[in-house]
Amino acid sequence: MSIPNPAINNAVDAAAVRHRAEEAASALPPLLAMAERVATVVAQGEHGRRRAGTGDSFWQYRRYQAGDPVQNIDWRQSAKSALAFVRENEWESAQNIYLWADRSASMNWHSHPDLPIKADRAVVLTLAMASLLIRGGERISGLETGQRPSGGRAVLNRLADELTTQVEDAAGLPRLEQLRRHSRVVMVGDFLSPIHEIEPMIKGYALQGITGHIVQICDPAEEALPYTGRTQFEGLEGEGSALIGRADAVREDYNSLRSAHCDTLADLCRSAGWTLTVNRTDRPAEPTLLTLHMLMSETVRV
Repeated sequence: MSIPNPAINNAVDAAAVRHRAEEAASALPPLLAMAERVATVVAQGEHGRRRAGTGDSFWQYRRYQAGDPVQNIDWRQSAKSALAFVRENEWESAQNIYLWADRSASMNWHSHPDLPIKADRAVVLTLAMASLLIRGGERISGLETGQRPSGGRAVLNRLADELTTQVEDAAGLPRLEQLRRHSRVVMVGDFLSPIHEIEPMIKGYALQGITGHIVQICDPAEEALPYTGRTQFEGLEGEGSALIGRADAVREDYNSLRSAHCDTLADLCRSAGWTLTVNRTDRPAEPTLLTLHMLMSETVRV
């Protein structure tokens, strides 16, 4: 079931939605700068995604263990003590990772002026993740762009342009594409579309052997429905409006429907071997980014 986005006592027409989208597009430098700051905080607080493997870059020395090939012993390092040490290099097999941020009209909303618009938070998280991936030597691209994944600063700038370019009637879900097996996808949005629309997309990618990571953006008012008294709710994507005499009287039913939607989404992700992380816009972006970064680090590369 689709869960509506509320707007207090005023209608939000299509012109207002377009105006906010244009404002978001004009805010590219601040959003990209913010994403870089978020990525830097996470990079400084987390030791990265390095692990032993084939490659030329030195990572660490460790004690020799039974079963290690003798040729892996670093005799110069071992000569400094009575112990034998093995030299390990860093794993350098780059992944293909596709990123997507929801730019549909439902994302151009916040419940309070002091909170970020959901679309802005989605863009910041997506670009910050892209920055971390590029720093780690991965290849990235945006979903639905037709671009092959690649690395370097240029691809980050291109992704920023793509995510902040105004798109008329943007869909709330990415379309299913044929991707290279063992690629990854990272999707950031509110995922309030009906489950019967989300399920084919997730299962379709899972059947391709694609690992997915979903970040669900949530305004705190969407969780709590804090409104009381006579309140008009206006759909941002043509759903129409509803005037409720006592908004607090429907809170329990609303919370039940929303919880059922979120639980079903979590079960769907789990059954496909995907992960689901929730980010509320009244909380910092950094913990969510760190969680996502660690989740991606835990999956074995193929």
